[in-house]
Amino acid sequence: MTYLSEYRRSIDQPESFWAEKAAALDWYQAPTRILGKDENGMDRWFVDGVMNTCHMAVDHHVAEGRGDQVAFYYDSPVTNSKQAITFAELQRDVAQLAGALVALGVTKGDRVLIYMPMVPQAAMAMLACARLGAVHSVVFGGFAAHELAVRIDDAQPKVVLSASCGIEVGRVIEYKPLLDKAIDLAEHKPQSCVVLQRPQATAPLTEGRDHDWNTLVAASAPADCVPVSATDPLYILYTSGTTGKPKGVVRDNGGHAVAMHYSMKMLYNMNPGEVFWAASDVGWVVGHSYIVYAPLLAGVTSVFYEGKPVKTPDAGAFWRVVDEYRVKALFSAPTAFRAIKKEDPESKCLQGYDLSCLETVFMAGERLDPPTYHWVKDLLGVPVVDHWWQTETGWAIAGNPTGIETMAAKAGSATLPMPGYNVQILDESGHEVGPNQQGAVAVKLPLPPSCLPTIWGNFDRFRAGYLSQYEGYYVSGDGGYKDEDGYVFIMGRTDDVINVAGHRLSTGEMEEVLAGHPAVAECAVIGVSNELKGQLPVGLVLLKDGVEIDPEALQKEVIAMMRETIGALACFKTNLVVNRLPKTRSGKILRKLLRQMADGEEYTVPSTIDDPACLPELQELLQGLELTG
Repeated sequence: MTYLSEYRRSIDQPESFWAEKAAALDWYQAPTRILGKDENGMDRWFVDGVMNTCHMAVDHHVAEGRGDQVAFYYDSPVTNSKQAITFAELQRDVAQLAGALVALGVTKGDRVLIYMPMVPQAAMAMLACARLGAVHSVVFGGFAAHELAVRIDDAQPKVVLSASCGIEVGRVIEYKPLLDKAIDLAEHKPQSCVVLQRPQATAPLTEGRDHDWNTLVAASAPADCVPVSATDPLYILYTSGTTGKPKGVVRDNGGHAVAMHYSMKMLYNMNPGEVFWAASDVGWVVGHSYIVYAPLLAGVTSVFYEGKPVKTPDAGAFWRVVDEYRVKALFSAPTAFRAIKKEDPESKCLQGYDLSCLETVFMAGERLDPPTYHWVKDLLGVPVVDHWWQTETGWAIAGNPTGIETMAAKAGSATLPMPGYNVQILDESGHEVGPNQQGAVAVKLPLPPSCLPTIWGNFDRFRAGYLSQYEGYYVSGDGGYKDEDGYVFIMGRTDDVINVAGHRLSTGEMEEVLAGHPAVAECAVIGVSNELKGQLPVGLVLLKDGVEIDPEALQKEVIAMMRETIGALACFKTNLVVNRLPKTRSGKILRKLLRQMADGEEYTVPSTIDDPACLPELQELLQGLELTG
């Protein structure tokens, strides 16, 4: 089998292709209608299939004799605790927790909101909901009360599963006061809350509404898996919307299970019994897909890590975990590796660890700049795979299919479209452009399994946001191009293209140049309004730890680099050295926020921001800019 033959079959014969992939899973009733339409006219996969995701991910493996295999390695440097949980133990604990939900009145179709830190019980909560056919909605632990309230009102959960606290580097975040305030703010009132008490901070319980997790579970009878339709929703995951109201991405059971199972071998080259580590959080789509569901569906052992790439305790944290659990494939965001590089530029923390088990490093979540790509590749001596996907899709739109045929990598490219994704680059009129021409990255319908069929409770918003710009296409919101070999290059959100005196320029390309300077650890480029040129680019850079360089000298050097690489038309003349960049908790730089600051616009600080304390200094710096074209 070659990548090209697999890909062409997925595009030319999608129904027979995905029927074959679905046959690898343990259905209660195998689907015979592979592709159909729903009441909104959306393509839906495996429409007459009957199944249960928890059965496929947990019970099936126990029945097949894999009960003694480790399902999760839990590793928590912030609490100095570790645990190995087998598939049989996971089945027991999930069934018991599902029974506790049944005791609280949860049935198929009910929503359950999960507001938890990176502890194994968070994964068990997800699986317990799936076991009952209930729809879970995981909200990143520690989200502000207002944002949590908005999600409670939108999903209208019957029950909230939470914990007394989460633990960050050097601080404990108490969740219960945030949860209580959110419920006070919300119009919808959950019937019950179940709280996992952690010793770092115990929480008072509200009589009549709140339950102690361990007490309730211990008193409950285990629950069996409930059969559901493949098109029934598995979960809602909220992602930021341009209007400020979060969008509830809906994932169905059948398409999701098939795509997750298929991707573990096709993309990540993982086999049953091997160890995979997605260094993310269950609050993000990466955590849903590749900490919990995909590894378990494929019989792969997953690492569940409650820590950071640095400061838990040092920049060798990733290397320790890989060595200790013999991780075959590591998946994280580029920002994690940039943090390691910044804190340990000479890689002293790598010494003493045996990484011979590690075969591939995968990165996603933001654009992988070539300097970070080369640094990781040279440091570890293994292939580095950049792949591109979205919360909306649940798995990679473009990547390197290492389980079929490992393609030659190109720095800056997410490689090739994954099977099922007919990726095209369109101009403003909706026509496909030629090689090396930038445009809007779109996917021709039908979308493959696992992609969202709607926004929770608001199909019109889904249609307007994703399907209306080009008839017959899903619009990703990202800009990019394909080269002469069909390799996909994602250059950033379409609103990260700036217009300098009529020239449309990608801030992603400029960031590549800045990141190539040996003193720069991390950077961002934004377009700032200018009366003469329309917009002018401004660079913001963080220096590597221990590096000393005069800011004016650095500015001259990066201006020269920019002129040599992009040309004088970029009009790049301003480069600011900063102490921090505003980021989401998943590591994405908040470029829009920086742009609004520089342009003197009103802005709302996103709930997803990791460190709001960096904003006053940045605002003062950006609002004091005097730009000349």
